[in-house]
Order: sequence, then C-alpha cells, then structure tokens
Amino acid sequence: MATDCTYCGSDVECHDPVFVSEATDDGRERAGQFCNYACLAAYIDEQALTVGAACEWP
Repeated sequence: MATDCTYCGSDVECHDPVFVSEATDDGRERAGQFCNYACLAAYIDEQALTVGAACEWP
C-alpha cells in the first residue's frame, strides 16, 4: 500500500520521507507526509504557511 506525498502524490516510501504532525488535545495527529524536505519546503511556500508566523513578537 503506497503512502502518497501530500505535495506531489508520489509514494513517499520510495524516497527519504518526512512526516509532519500537529498537536491536538489528545496528543499528536499526522498532518502530512512528504517524499523529502524539498517537497515539504515547496508545500510550505505554495500554501503560504509561514505568512504571519513568528516565534516571538517584538
């Protein structure tokens, strides 16, 4: 059974996969899987996931 990359749709198990999870009230939940860091970086850019994000506000 193939695990499709969230970004490009390829089977992540054929590559060097990166799995992303998010915190939930019950622990953690898988939020995506990617072939490698390149697919993850492209997904972050295309989805504008860093817009308005900061570790600390001055």
